[in-house]
Amino acid sequence: MSSEVEKKYLDLLSRIKANNKKFSLSQRVIAEYLLNHSDKAAFFTAANLGKAAGVSESTVVRFANFLGYDGYPALQRDLQDGIRNKLTTVNRLKKSIKSVNRGENILYEVLCNDMENINDTMNNISLDSFNKFVEKMLKADNIYIVGLRTAASLAYFMGFTLHLILKNVTTITFGVSDLFERLININEKDLLIGITFPRYTLQTVEIMEYAQKKGAKTAAITDSVMSPLAQLADVSLFANSNLNSFIDSFTAPLSVINALVTAVGVKKRRETLEYLSELEEVWKKYNVFY
Repeated sequence: MSSEVEKKYLDLLSRIKANNKKFSLSQRVIAEYLLNHSDKAAFFTAANLGKAAGVSESTVVRFANFLGYDGYPALQRDLQDGIRNKLTTVNRLKKSIKSVNRGENILYEVLCNDMENINDTMNNISLDSFNKFVEKMLKADNIYIVGLRTAASLAYFMGFTLHLILKNVTTITFGVSDLFERLININEKDLLIGITFPRYTLQTVEIMEYAQKKGAKTAAITDSVMSPLAQLADVSLFANSNLNSFIDSFTAPLSVINALVTAVGVKKRRETLEYLSELEEVWKKYNVFY
């Protein structure tokens, strides 16, 4: 195994994901803080990190050892390596606009926040996981896409666009009593794609558990390895959804969905071109577009 591959496997994100189910409550708190505030935490001492996360300094040190680091400084170096190249023009622009507007221009604040979410997602997303996700979509007999509450918008868009390429897509975005009934025929040849972001929707997690028990393949689009969906899914893609507001930012998750649908379309380019050509004729005949 090359040192580069070994480094990729042993980075902080991989360590947290591999050990997540073994974490104590305090360790889970530290992990969540590191995932959500990596830029700040990279320059904290163990004592400062403990204070920020609400645990003791010794708990932080033990957490680093639990993950296999030779002490907290090794964990800190890993964090710093991960963020060293993150201060791009997007981040600098965001900081500049903030300093000029002093929080008075909500439009620029939100737009810059979305740019930062996309930038962070792009820097951290796993290409290997992305390719595995696409492969599962292509191999599945049937694809079920589940997204509830605010995530329903993402599930609907993914289902609508994917249906232009594949004919085996079912989108589940609403319903209370019939959610599980709509999955009654799911089996080991099918794929369930669950989409949820904080605050995670309980029924989405329960639906994935149900699909897993039926032997179906599972995939998740969510925000971090700490997400309950990530613990159940065979493959997960993570996208930032942070926004200093009462709503989530779905700009980065939507970009990930765009990439997934595009990748499937490219893989099935012949069928996609034929079907879209037929659709164009239908749209033209019935004046679908203005």
